[in-house]
Amino acid sequence: MRGDTVRIDVLGVGFDNLTLAEAAERGMELLHTEGARYVVTPNPEIVEVCREDPAAREAVNGAALVLPDGIGVIKGAAMLGTPLKERVPGVEFAAQLLERMAGEGKSLYLLGAKPGVAELAAERLKERYPGLRIAGTHDGYFQDDGPIVEDIRQSGADAVFVCLGAPKQELWMARNGPATGARLLCGLGGSLDVFAGTVKRAPKFWRDHGLEWFYRLCSDPWRLGRMIKLPMFLIHVKREGRKK
Repeated sequence: MRGDTVRIDVLGVGFDNLTLAEAAERGMELLHTEGARYVVTPNPEIVEVCREDPAAREAVNGAALVLPDGIGVIKGAAMLGTPLKERVPGVEFAAQLLERMAGEGKSLYLLGAKPGVAELAAERLKERYPGLRIAGTHDGYFQDDGPIVEDIRQSGADAVFVCLGAPKQELWMARNGPATGARLLCGLGGSLDVFAGTVKRAPKFWRDHGLEWFYRLCSDPWRLGRMIKLPMFLIHVKREGRKK
């Protein structure tokens, strides 16, 4: 339970049952609330990680918003008899949040991806969302949290997009969120590459038909090892459904 939202349990991960628009509105509410909060966007792969890693599960469930990024999560929830309203892709949640932040002149820090990507994403985001202020950027290749946390705190950023991959980004936000001074941190995986234009999202047809995962696999065959978690996720969902 978070506020007035009852979470839907899918293999031990509690998802907030919100539409994309509702999630964006809730994100802005958090941005106007004192203290640090963070948002996570698990897909089936991350749910499987959480099944095996108690620390990751605690970090994910400790988020103020847990959004279902992955058609597999939607199908899994339905199979368990507790359907979620809709899929909420992290990159689309971020885009809606950015539009609202720009309208209010809020500031954003970008953390993650390869060297140079965050800076390129920053330039593109400033062009796309006039009014958005970029407080700072840093790539995801660092060993010590301390200097990064201090840089974010000194920047005065209202929000931070943390794109370090799962579960590193979730653990990082749970550990460092309050020390950054930001009110909202969002774990968004590979979104910086999308915003920078170095990686393209699946065409709308593929997204609308729940096939974005397959498009990514066709584009990047090296993902096959990670994708093997999807059938394992569905097997575990069926097993859990039989227990009910």
